[in-house]
Amino acid sequence: MSIAKNLIQIKESLPTAVTLVAVSKTKPIADLMQAYQAGQRVFGENKIQEMTEKYEQMPKDIQWHMIGHVQTNKVKFMAPYVSLVHGVDSLKLLEEINKQALKNNRVIDCLLQVHIAEEETKFGLNEEELDELLNSATFMNLKNIKITGLMGMATFTDNPMQIRKEFQHLKSIFDKHQKPATHNPQLTTLSMGMSGDYQIAIECGSNMVRIGSSIFGHR
Repeated sequence: MSIAKNLIQIKESLPTAVTLVAVSKTKPIADLMQAYQAGQRVFGENKIQEMTEKYEQMPKDIQWHMIGHVQTNKVKFMAPYVSLVHGVDSLKLLEEINKQALKNNRVIDCLLQVHIAEEETKFGLNEEELDELLNSATFMNLKNIKITGLMGMATFTDNPMQIRKEFQHLKSIFDKHQKPATHNPQLTTLSMGMSGDYQIAIECGSNMVRIGSSIFGHR
């Protein structure tokens, strides 16, 4: 199966309202260009250095999403071009993204990562921390970032019921914060679901999925 065929098949299976992020981490530019030529314009990387190298060499109509855990000292390298930062899990990181966005005269879109899995290894805010962050004076003064939604990862398990429960939990948090409050961000994106569980995620209300191995093959 070619990358283009894989991509087209997946796109045809997705509802129109769902954005496909092609997870291209560790893949060579030649592979990304096959996906690009098949119409893909949104790519997700998990290392800022690798993403920046690809950004510099590839067409400029691509949206680059940072989907990995972000180290604050690397933010400056992606600030000039990144379209969306998925895994924001602290106010400190938001402050750094805001600072670097200001230097580049940009407003950078971010998703707040919520911890929904039973695994301790996953990053993310719990519900209380999310509420605290969104209601903090510091957050309200950040003018060069925009929180456009939430993201989360389910437990790595073969149990679809558990995955569904975790995704439903994130959807309920998303719905709660979507209510128009004066200071609350306009949440429009719910990013959940990867190659193994994106169908369940979409059934639970996800409108952005991150798919890598089903497009590019396993590493």
